[in-house]
Amino acid sequence: LEYLGPMKWTAIEVAVPVIVLAILFWRSGMVRYIPNDRLGILEKLWSFRGSVSDGFIALNREAGYQPEVVRGGLHFFMPFQYSMHRANLVTIPQGQIGYVFARDGNPLPPTQTLACNTNADDFQDVRGFLEKGGQKGPQRKILREGTYAINLAQFIVLTAQSIYAVNLSSSEQNLFANMSSMISERGGFEPVVIHNAEDMIGIVTIHDGPALPDGEIIAPTVANDPNDPNFHNNFQDPEKFLNAGGYRGRQLQVLADGSYFLNRIFATVELVEKTIIDVGTVGVVVSYNGRHGADISGQAYRHGELVEIGARGVWSTPLLPGKYAFNTYAGNIITVPTTNFVLKWTKEQFGEHRLDENLSEVSLITKDAFEPVLPLSVVVHIDYMKAPLVVQRFGDIKRLVEQTLDPMVSAYFKNIAQTKTLIQLLQERSDIQRKSGEEMREKFNSYSLELQEVLIGTPRAADGQNSIEQILIQLRERQIAVEKVETYKLQERAATQERTLREKEA
Repeated sequence: LEYLGPMKWTAIEVAVPVIVLAILFWRSGMVRYIPNDRLGILEKLWSFRGSVSDGFIALNREAGYQPEVVRGGLHFFMPFQYSMHRANLVTIPQGQIGYVFARDGNPLPPTQTLACNTNADDFQDVRGFLEKGGQKGPQRKILREGTYAINLAQFIVLTAQSIYAVNLSSSEQNLFANMSSMISERGGFEPVVIHNAEDMIGIVTIHDGPALPDGEIIAPTVANDPNDPNFHNNFQDPEKFLNAGGYRGRQLQVLADGSYFLNRIFATVELVEKTIIDVGTVGVVVSYNGRHGADISGQAYRHGELVEIGARGVWSTPLLPGKYAFNTYAGNIITVPTTNFVLKWTKEQFGEHRLDENLSEVSLITKDAFEPVLPLSVVVHIDYMKAPLVVQRFGDIKRLVEQTLDPMVSAYFKNIAQTKTLIQLLQERSDIQRKSGEEMREKFNSYSLELQEVLIGTPRAADGQNSIEQILIQLRERQIAVEKVETYKLQERAATQERTLREKEA
């Protein structure tokens, strides 16, 4: 140091204070620069007003996180009073959704799942959010496409690409990572898109709001009219849905073709196929939902009740051919054929609708103690307006065939067989067929069915038996013998006439 001249000492004496002042100036935070594509979150280190006594955000200039954010540019502050946390602006890409979690606010009631945003719905105004009664926790309102200057000390924003937040503890990081994974598994960062070509509809389940009343399994449709002040536009506005009296649980209203920006914490969607009623059939609706309607089946019908459309029970009017956005959790559609269909009492043969796949030939016992089996077919028609009566009485058409028509038809032909010999059964098949059609038609009418025709096949021996074949052989031999007798008689007559003719000629 003794070699330093006066000039150098002077330079050192000037430089050291300047460096010290520069360090103090930088550490004091008096001047801060924020790029225009970022923002600053202020944390007040000390204040004459003390620290925050309640909550997380300092609304009254106490020490702690401040509600206002600092945007791009140069900013001047009291020395050593503020710590600046720089953060990125929240950007939601086109066609995606962001979810918001509030750290501060009023606590959620025990029955509420998501925070209400009826009044406090501006996430870029922390002070307004808290002063208007905003609630902490996951929010019902979602963020659509765009860029937002959000105070990330108060709000944590989850997107498909990242989690926007400042100063998260390890437990908070795990919490929001799990929350983001849950939303991603539900496809919640993208809208629900239902394509017309896929013939699908969306069944919605709401996870917030009052529970369904006792005895109800499907939440009724609410505020679905665009003119209604609480029109929620297919669950895309949770607040209006709940203000309209919507319930949590599976909803009666379904989502048709289109795109829907839904909060997937508030509402989950299950895609199911549309209901298609083919030409030649109608659909009888058994509704699990709706009011308890009055019976309109009439006093003469004592097999159950039919109700009007929209009531709970079997609807009196069936669905005609077409496509329907029918909620399969709110009811069941039983398809009833309205064209003529054939029921075949023949093993391993069945009609187009497979209603007779469990039917087999009718086992008979004839008057002369033979045991043939009789294949037969019955042509049936159901009036489309009587289809609900059939379903109400029997449940479905296959049950009608197996539990009612099969025993009835089998018993009828068993009774016929007991009055006929095997040979009569074979020889009188046409008469039996005509008579059976006439007599069974009335019985079918009593079941709301129209019997078109009865077709009887040839009786045959059961598997492992040949007695009927022996009878048929005897019949054939007998017929041959009869024909031979007739032939001999004709030959004898011809010979007699020939002899008489010759005698006359002689």
